[in-house]
Amino acid sequence: MTDPTPPPPQPAPCTPLEQEVLDEYSLLLSNLNKLSTVLSSLAERPTAEILDGLRLLERKTSLVCTLLKASVYSIVLQQQIYGGEEGGRGGRGEGYG
Repeated sequence: MTDPTPPPPQPAPCTPLEQEVLDEYSLLLSNLNKLSTVLSSLAERPTAEILDGLRLLERKTSLVCTLLKASVYSIVLQQQIYGGEEGGRGGRGEGYG
């Protein structure tokens, strides 16, 4: 005797929107797998190595901040000097009595 159960119905073809959603899910899965790989490699690294890298980054960031402050101070000082020369030539009536 044969089995009276009919075969399961074939899925309907996807609409373009459904296919786009499926493609995005596939891309998301790929990105999550990459993220998982990176996180597992970070978890395997010793904490001391990570801290050394962060200390180096902190020193570089501090140096950049100091250089930026010095540059801004230099620009402000130059503007004050040039502004003082213009004012000393009788431009605004400031200065001597």
